[in-house]
Amino acid sequence: MKAVQIQDYGPASDLAVVEAPKPVIKAGQLLVQIGAAGINPVDTYIRSGTNNYQASFPHTPGNDGAGTVVEVADDVTEFKVGDRIYFSRCLSGSSAEFASCLAEKAFPLPDNISFEQGACLGVPYTTAHRALFGRAHAQAGQKVLIHGGTGAVGIAAVQLALAAGLEVVASAGSDAGEELLKAQGAHLVINHKEADHLAPFQNLENGFDIVIEMLADQNLDQDLKALAHGGCVAVIGNRGTVEINPRDLMARDAAVVGVALANVKTPALKQIGKSLFPLLSSGLLTPVVRKTYSLDELGQAHEDVLRAGALGNLVVTIAN
Repeated sequence: MKAVQIQDYGPASDLAVVEAPKPVIKAGQLLVQIGAAGINPVDTYIRSGTNNYQASFPHTPGNDGAGTVVEVADDVTEFKVGDRIYFSRCLSGSSAEFASCLAEKAFPLPDNISFEQGACLGVPYTTAHRALFGRAHAQAGQKVLIHGGTGAVGIAAVQLALAAGLEVVASAGSDAGEELLKAQGAHLVINHKEADHLAPFQNLENGFDIVIEMLADQNLDQDLKALAHGGCVAVIGNRGTVEINPRDLMARDAAVVGVALANVKTPALKQIGKSLFPLLSSGLLTPVVRKTYSLDELGQAHEDVLRAGALGNLVVTIAN
């Protein structure tokens, strides 16, 4: 089979398409013919050995993917050959024609969702769901800021919050991003590149019950001032340190919580998957695919996923 591999930690330019043996599955596993592989920033950290991530070599990138089950381990009962699925935490790497995954990390893919869209679900939608409902305990009627709403996780958070009946304010950094968020149905769109863009919300009367934060090192100090009483900031992304005044938390009885998908155990992942399925089937959730790549363009995808100004998901299309 064709697969993308890298032989040691290195830049995206070292990724190459090679002929590799098809994975052999073990107990509890599935073999999947990959339709599409998702591209997430974490894939680049694993490839380069940064941010405390490690890989074994040769390494095939890709945690997320979607495709068709072609082989099922004898002890697996919840899936059968021919099922359409999406998965995360891929065992062998999803940037290949075939990949192995744990059945407990795989979920049914509704017929109305393409493989390209399905490849967007694993990390982005699970992370957004965990942040909103598992960590910030979002409820209908609350006011939420999706601070950085145009990336893969941001769009997922916007769609999930709207589906749950929250009042959604979302931020973008460009005109194109603002138009995308308006098209998603956000109640209010603001530009986070404008100075004092949070000033109108930095009072208890107009503050947010929840802030979903994608870049805490730049925004957390101002986020805290924009919380309502009892509000919560859920930190999904961060690239450095930040100085805050704890009195901003004390004055509001507020909280800051971290969100790391690696900490989510299997029962919680299954619960999230079951929650997503009817929302996907009904069209309330529709992943936005910004750009697709071929296998031999994976290096370019790894560079693009780290660029500012994200407008949806990046996906490698492998098979129809």
